[in-house]
Amino acid sequence: MTDLDKTPEPIQDHSSLFLAHVRQDDCGQWHTHPLDEHLRGVAALAESFAAAFDAGDWARLAGLWHDLGKYRSIFQHYIRGASGYDAHIETTPGRVDHSTVGALHAIERMKGLGRILAYLIAGHHAGLPDWQSAEAPISSLVHRLKQTDLLADALIQSPPADILDAPLPTSNPGQRDVALWIRLLFSCLVDADFLDTEQFMSPDKTASRGQYPTLDILESRFETYMATLATQTDDTPVNRMRAWVLDRCRGAAEQAPGLFSLTVPTGGGKTLASLGFALRHARCHGKRRILYVIPYTSIIEQTADVFRNVFGEDAVLEHHSNLDSERETPRSRLAGENWDASLVVTTNVQFFESLFAARPSQTRKLHNIVNSVVILDEAQLLPPEFLTPILGAIRELSRHYGVSFVLCTATQPDLAFHRGFDFSINGLDDVREIMGDAAAVQELHTQLRRVEVRLPEDLHAPTPWEALAAELERHPRALCIVDRRDDARVLYGLLPADTVHLSGLMCGQHRSDVIAIIKKRLATDDPIRVVSTQLVEAGVDLDFPVVYRALAGLDSIAQAAGRCNREGRLFNLGQVVVFVPPTEPPKGHLRQTRDAGRQLLLRRPPDPLAPALFSEYFQSLYWRKGIEGLDRQDIVTLLKNNHRLEFSFRTAAERFQLIPEIQAPVIVRYGDSEGLLARLARPSNDLDRKTLRQLQRYVVNIPRRIHQCLLAEGAIEERRPGIFVQVAPLYDPVVGLQVGQNVNYAPDDLIA
Repeated sequence: MTDLDKTPEPIQDHSSLFLAHVRQDDCGQWHTHPLDEHLRGVAALAESFAAAFDAGDWARLAGLWHDLGKYRSIFQHYIRGASGYDAHIETTPGRVDHSTVGALHAIERMKGLGRILAYLIAGHHAGLPDWQSAEAPISSLVHRLKQTDLLADALIQSPPADILDAPLPTSNPGQRDVALWIRLLFSCLVDADFLDTEQFMSPDKTASRGQYPTLDILESRFETYMATLATQTDDTPVNRMRAWVLDRCRGAAEQAPGLFSLTVPTGGGKTLASLGFALRHARCHGKRRILYVIPYTSIIEQTADVFRNVFGEDAVLEHHSNLDSERETPRSRLAGENWDASLVVTTNVQFFESLFAARPSQTRKLHNIVNSVVILDEAQLLPPEFLTPILGAIRELSRHYGVSFVLCTATQPDLAFHRGFDFSINGLDDVREIMGDAAAVQELHTQLRRVEVRLPEDLHAPTPWEALAAELERHPRALCIVDRRDDARVLYGLLPADTVHLSGLMCGQHRSDVIAIIKKRLATDDPIRVVSTQLVEAGVDLDFPVVYRALAGLDSIAQAAGRCNREGRLFNLGQVVVFVPPTEPPKGHLRQTRDAGRQLLLRRPPDPLAPALFSEYFQSLYWRKGIEGLDRQDIVTLLKNNHRLEFSFRTAAERFQLIPEIQAPVIVRYGDSEGLLARLARPSNDLDRKTLRQLQRYVVNIPRRIHQCLLAEGAIEERRPGIFVQVAPLYDPVVGLQVGQNVNYAPDDLIA
């Protein structure tokens, strides 16, 4: 038997209503949410959401049938007794299956096509299921659809005929990717269910939703800000080129929606220019919102700060794992659940993992991506291991859901997969470059050239750390970037005491404090040498006359060059010095990018940062990975269209993890973390959201094997489930967490 294993006695109370929800107010008065009212409310909301992609009839039916299982007498008995609404009713602890009934009804009404609604309805609490699963057969949709007795149990209560016999859908997905279409329908259903339930259970929350400035207001604020900025900046060649880039973006915004690239050298004003494009493009074509998607949490806060300066504190929804609780408001938390703000700043992880997610809490925001403008900042950092499914999603959203994408970077990857490549995957063939043709992009690069790149005579001969340290000492102001945390620590130890260190072994607050010190010393022309991992290469606005970069991918060298003579104030060109370190990069992506970069540099190109080289570089990189390497988890196969509508939604979601679970967090003792850690010792079972958000600023991620060793040694301890705290004196105020030798820096540590 299922559920509570027995049929309850008939309910003896004064109410004949079938209830969806029950709540008790502060005065002790009971309020009931009639089930038919809830079903119709969810149906209307879901229909309005899905109308944006012409699937309102499917979403409406999903809303009408999603809680049919609540008509079962066992559920009505349970909700009255468990809530306390009828205190005399005793219930057995547990949950009643109320989501399978609607799925069964969909199959009965629609036969094979009913599977579409069955996925939505069966998964609206537990998440989209797999059709069939060897690992978890009981949770598979095919297994749940065998429980036909549940439907009979609900129908015996005679639900309203207009709900049971509602008209069937007449629209269809057409040429769309059916799996993505289903996930978007699922988003409409679960968000509508959340919102309708919230309106009854927590009407104060509903009142707090919305109220963000419209895109028209944001565009007006943007134009005012840019006009003021133009009067306050020096009339330098770099600033003139930044103004030209912005004007070019404004002009291109009137083009038809679709796929765009914005290729501008680092320091050329891409952030504000791309936003200018998005705002005007949204107005011209009736787009609903703008999503600015950033690869690293280490730079999202800086970008969000820039946007707040432009638009005001009330305008920007910042949604990522390291959100500063001081900036988080009840309204921003609510918008973060479903992205209903006009301007959302988020991360690659939040954006792409949500697109492939199965859980309701992750997917409910998806329908709000429809008919929007999405800016993918630092597009060259799209994870290659998931590139095939990511490009498929981008292509689908652009062609069928009204989403305009802007691939924004100084080092534009070639995502078309042609020019001699024998790849049997679809790339992005219809991308329009906002700056113009290849000659225009090259001319912009020439005009904004502020550095020259010096290559070693032998690209295979390592430079000893001691020799590199001696060379760095000859420069009063220099930045040196390496790929490994160990390398940063070793080189730092060979340099004078006033050298500054940055790496992923420092918590976020520590890094922020150090970056502020670096900027202050740069602004006052004080001598300063910095040794850093590549965390400074994207979005950290530093300006050194000399930058040393360990041999790496061509894109990383270009990003390092963006920290050199950034404002073009030097009389001569800035110097970017490439060296071969004594250690190898970690196996995998970093080593592959290094090899692809070295292959091109061996040809001694006159300008290693010329835009045309990046197309060739990324082609070489993708070729090294091969077709399988661009979809390492076989996501495309799991979600491939088939006439039987048999998808593996849950398995695909579990596999689509941009951050591999090889790292584990530790809260370290730095700065103000002591006071926050004291709250963990409180006896309360609940830890408030604000404290958790604040503690994230003091987290360091380390390899799981090291994490397990420290736990076994008692150097860290688990204060709450999943919350590990440094106990032994392991945190150095300069180099961060001391966890032994050979702890490699991994770029995944920087991703949200």
